[in-house]
Amino acid sequence: MKIACVLGQGFEDSEFRIPYDRLREAGYQVDVIGVKAGEELKGYKGKEKVKADKSIDQVKAADYDALLIPGGQSPDHLRVDKRMVDFVKQFDQSGKLIAAVCHGPQLLMAAHLVKGRTLTAWQTIQDDLQQMGATVKDQPVVKDRNWITSRKPEDLDQFSSAIVDELERGDAGIRDTGRPSQPGAHP
Repeated sequence: MKIACVLGQGFEDSEFRIPYDRLREAGYQVDVIGVKAGEELKGYKGKEKVKADKSIDQVKAADYDALLIPGGQSPDHLRVDKRMVDFVKQFDQSGKLIAAVCHGPQLLMAAHLVKGRTLTAWQTIQDDLQQMGATVKDQPVVKDRNWITSRKPEDLDQFSSAIVDELERGDAGIRDTGRPSQPGAHP
């Protein structure tokens, strides 16, 4: 199974690293999708640097089984890019898993997908979601149909476990745990 992780500058370091590592440890391929392939993306705390594996122009939602949207400043930067917003819409239209944490739901808002949905996010985003017609729960992890959302770095263990559990339930044991890693791609 392949997971797309949309990422821009200023992502929250742990909100990328912890789910990314958990997914890879579980045997999933995770591609970092950026505005430009090969671009070095930096976490806003300065702990993480990662290169985009592919540009948004090189991918389609149909190529992936799930979407990961880390928080921080990244979703705010990405939501102004129509290609990123359309990519998110395609995942939702296909019913594929979307996992968003912290400010990640900003991309779901930009895609006009939150009305009538139940989710969580960083505290300052929760009011925005309610104003857009979403039901917000202030819980570590909220599941609603094909979405898994979470609030903050302290929730990342539960969030990551929920993603892996959901993928394994839908995967019926066919994931490839023997995928070679790509050395040097993600220090």
